Amino acid sequence: MWFLYLFLGAALLYAGLVSFAALSQTKMLFPAQIAAANRPLLPGSAERLELTTPDGGRLAGVRLGAPSETKPLLLGFGGNAWNAEAVALYLHGLFPDHEVIAFHYRGYPPSSGEPSARTLLDDSIVIFDHLQQARPRKIVAVGLSIGSGVAAYLAHHRPLTGLILVTPFDSLKALAREHFAWAPTGLLLRHHMPTIDLVRDRQTPTALIAAERDTIIPARRSEPLRGAIPNLILDRTIAGVGHNDLYDQPAFAQAMREAVARFEADAP
Repeated sequence: MWFLYLFLGAALLYAGLVSFAALSQTKMLFPAQIAAANRPLLPGSAERLELTTPDGGRLAGVRLGAPSETKPLLLGFGGNAWNAEAVALYLHGLFPDHEVIAFHYRGYPPSSGEPSARTLLDDSIVIFDHLQQARPRKIVAVGLSIGSGVAAYLAHHRPLTGLILVTPFDSLKALAREHFAWAPTGLLLRHHMPTIDLVRDRQTPTALIAAERDTIIPARRSEPLRGAIPNLILDRTIAGVGHNDLYDQPAFAQAMREAVARFEADAP
C-alpha cells in the first residue's frame, strides 16, 4: 500500500509541476515587468516613436542617431528581459555613426497589449513597413537572444541589408525541451519561433554570434543554424563567456562591427 501512496504522491507532484510550467510559460518567456523596471536614462537627442498596429495596438519605440544616406539603419530586437531603450543605447554605443531604432515588444510598457511569440513576430513586419513607408532606407536587423527569432522572422518576410543573430536558438520548442526535459513541452508550449525554418531558404547576409559558456541558450541550440543559413558571412563564438556577460566583451563588439562593415561593403 505504501508503494501506491508513493506513486500517487509522485504523480500529483509531477502533474503540479507540469501545470505550473504550462500556466506560467508566458511570464517566464516574456517578463515584461522586469524589462519595464530597467528603463535607462536616454540622451536629450533621443526621439520617441509610436505606431499603431492593424489590430489597434500601440507600440512605443526610440530612435538614436541621425538618418544616413550611406549607412544602414540598425533595427534592434532585444532579449526577453531587455528594455527597448537599453537595446537602442547599447547598439548606438557600438555604432555611434548609425541611426538606431528599437521598439518595446507588445505588452512591454509603454507598449500596449499582451506579449506572445505571435505578436512579437507579426509586429516586426508592422515596424519594418512603418519605417520604410516613412523613409525608404537600408535596414540591418539585430536580434539578441529571443529577439534573434523575431529578427529571423523579419528577414524571412522582408528584404534586409543584413541580419545579426546573437545567441540564437534553432527553435523555441527545442530550447524548451532543453530546459524542461521532464515535461511534455511539445504539447504544452503555446509560443513558437522556428528560427531554423525561417533562415533556411533566405539569402540575407547573416552573422551568427554565440557565447561559449551560454547555459540559457546552449551552443548546441545555435549549432543547427550554421548549416541552415545559406549566406552566413560571419560565424563567431566568443570564448569564455556566458549569455549575459557576452555584451561586455571587446571581442563581441569587434564581431558586431565586423558584421556591419561586411554588410555595408556588400550592399548594392
